[in-house]
Amino acid sequence: MMTLLRLTNPLLALLCTVCAVAQTAAPDGAAPFVEDRARDSRVARLKTDDRIAYFQKAASLKAGNAHYKVLLAGAYVQKMRETTDFGYIERASTLVNAVLAADPQNYDARRLRTEIQLEYHQFQKAVESSRELIRMHPSDPWNWGTLGDALIEMGDYEQGADAFQKMADLRPDLFSYNRAAHYRFLTNDPNGAVEIMQLAIRAGSSSPENVAWCLVELGNIHFKTGRLNEAGEAYRSALRYFSGSHAAYAGLGKVYAAEGKLTDAVASYERAKSITPLPDYAASLSGLYSLLGRKAEAAKQMQLVDVIYKLMRANNEKINRNLSVIYSDHDRNLEVALELAQAELDFRKDIYTYDALGWALYKNKKYEDAEKAAAKAMLLETPEPAFYYHAGMIAAALGKREDAQKFLNRAMTLNAKFDLLQSKMAGELLAAQAIVH
Repeated sequence: MMTLLRLTNPLLALLCTVCAVAQTAAPDGAAPFVEDRARDSRVARLKTDDRIAYFQKAASLKAGNAHYKVLLAGAYVQKMRETTDFGYIERASTLVNAVLAADPQNYDARRLRTEIQLEYHQFQKAVESSRELIRMHPSDPWNWGTLGDALIEMGDYEQGADAFQKMADLRPDLFSYNRAAHYRFLTNDPNGAVEIMQLAIRAGSSSPENVAWCLVELGNIHFKTGRLNEAGEAYRSALRYFSGSHAAYAGLGKVYAAEGKLTDAVASYERAKSITPLPDYAASLSGLYSLLGRKAEAAKQMQLVDVIYKLMRANNEKINRNLSVIYSDHDRNLEVALELAQAELDFRKDIYTYDALGWALYKNKKYEDAEKAAAKAMLLETPEPAFYYHAGMIAAALGKREDAQKFLNRAMTLNAKFDLLQSKMAGELLAAQAIVH
């Protein structure tokens, strides 16, 4: 028996559904390229764009057959994972809703709907949907995985771990190992997390992107615990599996920055941003350009972050803890940073949301409230350098010198270069208070 943890991106298990559904019997009278399940199985190993084209054609030729609509919806979700283009989730949701409108008990569509609920941050609905499906088919590991994902997002780590353990008992594979590894990391067992993530990678997947995602997660564990060489190799391996992994390029950017190779770091982050223009990448580039003395380019990157925020608000999106942390880090739009973190807390109550909230409260000079949020973020003693850095800065603002020393030293011990700008501030505060790391 192993202790399991959550999947960072709950959609990682998607391909299990695609493959499982593809193994059902093909409909009578299907077109030649959809004539049997063996053909479906081969299609499941195609590149995502090719799978989409295949299932679009199949769904068109057999308009009354829900089988290929569900497979197409699954391919759209996988494409969203690769591009972070939320439009693919919307397409998937439209297809799944149409299938369920015609047949509310369609099991495969209901399973995929749970994944879509997770992506929409409808965590309570995902819990309810997963439990309904577990009552129908308790031996299906998929449902235990989505249940655990939703529970962890809601801050229920004990029940989430139980769900993941059940998933692993039913099917130890990339998807359950990946969750287990992340849970080990959350509960301050990075070495165990590395071992289990390596099992996930060895287990493999018919989708190279899924393996690449695990390698990126492995790199992140190494990076957060100061193992830069191992982190760099994991990110490079991810790119060998899936050359379009923006997260792997961003990971390399972190490693290069920590090694003092700022020009290389810029190139990696620019590559990541060219694939997927996340605000996180623009913010990292802004910091790097500042360190290189390229102030105009640094300002341009933060303007891009502001544009992303405006687009988000135009779409009536009110939650984004990553953007909250970015604004807090850069002392920019601090009221907005707090609003975003507080709004996120209405949907998810995990440690990462409490960390974002604590940091935003600190930047808005609400130090006592910030301390309470930071304490919740550190509940599991997760080896996240930023958690301890934030807690140390909050403690210093409250005049709690010993706590500040303890937390800041913990952050710097994990990785003294966890973020070039923020770790520099941590070092300066330690020096100013004669707290020696």
